[in-house]
Amino acid sequence: MRTISNKKVNLRIGYGIDVHRLEENMPLFIGGVRIESDLGAVGHSDADVLLHAICDALLGAANLRDIGYHFSDTDPKFKGIDSKILLSEVVKLIEAKGYSTVNVDCTVVLERPKLNPHIPAIQKVISALLKVDGDAVSIKATTHEQVDSFGASEAVKAYAVCLLDK
Repeated sequence: MRTISNKKVNLRIGYGIDVHRLEENMPLFIGGVRIESDLGAVGHSDADVLLHAICDALLGAANLRDIGYHFSDTDPKFKGIDSKILLSEVVKLIEAKGYSTVNVDCTVVLERPKLNPHIPAIQKVISALLKVDGDAVSIKATTHEQVDSFGASEAVKAYAVCLLDK
């Protein structure tokens, strides 16, 4: 614990990354929002790459391991689960350790469809799950400029960093 201007501060930074394959005739969930697309993410749960990256960032910051440790992809009870439920459970875990989220900053790598029109809805979902103001949830989208598996629309990737306070 550090003291800054006579105030005790216990801040933790966490980082998360997640990747999922894309296939035809699968739903695409990004940040708790279903995005219309001819390609969707493949996974044990609903394969929401952004919520999974945020889960890992939060868990890492609180030194609680990773999403796979808490929600195994071999456990049938998590088959097809809505990732909003997973993030809600992660928030409970970090709160049990006395932490709360200050902010998250995220980037989604997806060639198509364009995510910009969906960012306000994604921010609204995530801010509610994290119990923070919408301004504390930064979502950015980028492509891979048609380079590698991400650029060829074969996969989607998300990065997330968070700040927790105790």
